[in-house]
Amino acid sequence: MEHRGIMSSGNWVVDYVKIIDHLPERNMLASILGQSVGLGGAPHNVLVGLAVLDPSLPLFAGGMIGKDAGGELVIEAVDNHKVNRRFLYQVEGISTSYTYVMTESATGYRTFFHHRGANAFLGPEHFKRIDVPARIFHLGYLLLLDLLDSPDPDFGVVAAGVLKRLSEQGYKVSVDVISEESDRYQTVVLPCLPYIDYLIINETEAGRICGLPVRGTSGEIDHSTLVLAAKLLIDKGVRDTVVIHFPEGGYALSKTGEEAHQASFVMEPGEIKGTVGAGDAFCAGMLYAFHENWLLARGLELANANAAISLTHPASTGAAKSLAEVLDFARSRPVRG
Repeated sequence: MEHRGIMSSGNWVVDYVKIIDHLPERNMLASILGQSVGLGGAPHNVLVGLAVLDPSLPLFAGGMIGKDAGGELVIEAVDNHKVNRRFLYQVEGISTSYTYVMTESATGYRTFFHHRGANAFLGPEHFKRIDVPARIFHLGYLLLLDLLDSPDPDFGVVAAGVLKRLSEQGYKVSVDVISEESDRYQTVVLPCLPYIDYLIINETEAGRICGLPVRGTSGEIDHSTLVLAAKLLIDKGVRDTVVIHFPEGGYALSKTGEEAHQASFVMEPGEIKGTVGAGDAFCAGMLYAFHENWLLARGLELANANAAISLTHPASTGAAKSLAEVLDFARSRPVRG
């Protein structure tokens, strides 16, 4: 059987996006300038982005949602984009996960208030029967899936055992993690690295996993530390490629030594409507490049362009474009100095 396509499982989330004039201090007031309801989480954002990018690509959804209004929104979106949802479980008595996203109008910076809901009940038993003919399996997000993040006596963390089994089934395993201020990166993410082919994360997450300050004291990317972090992640187990993205661009390093740098594209302040889903848009671009066996430099260009386009809409996938449109954007836009 030919393996083609991408499956994504993990966090399915309803995003209630509020555009606010500023983030207030405690007990103070801010004004809501606009609002929208959309879907978020890695599986939704990645799969919808890929479905628009290349409608011919087979796509498969996994995870857990509630039998509620939020769950019906998820089902509708998946079906509208012709994504196979055989392993997307809808259960009674548990709400679909949701997040209130407070986006500052002037900067696009976001603050999240999250309810885990059904995602907290996604466990190893929901992965055992997966047998789709996909080439890549993408899980997002570690550190936000309670059962998968829990300790395991054999693998250190439950997720590591799940990823090992998926790898043994022949899938190329991709993982993304959530950004949080905690010391859990060492206990949850590190044990998973030997079973990950593609680790696609941001600079904050890379720094926390490795215990390195990827940004300097004045806030700029420390390039030498960034490269060191990528090398450490490969040394600690990542089997193919580490990709680290950040507002200024992206960096990728493969186990064979291939590396690529790509500056982000110049965006005018008025173009940026929100940053919800930008990381997943970047991830969708890289996953497509991995699936199509592109060189890292070309993949980074696609990923950065996809992320830049996503900034033009407040919802996570509201600005998703076709491959031709994304490549045209990349050709027509200057990059940062």
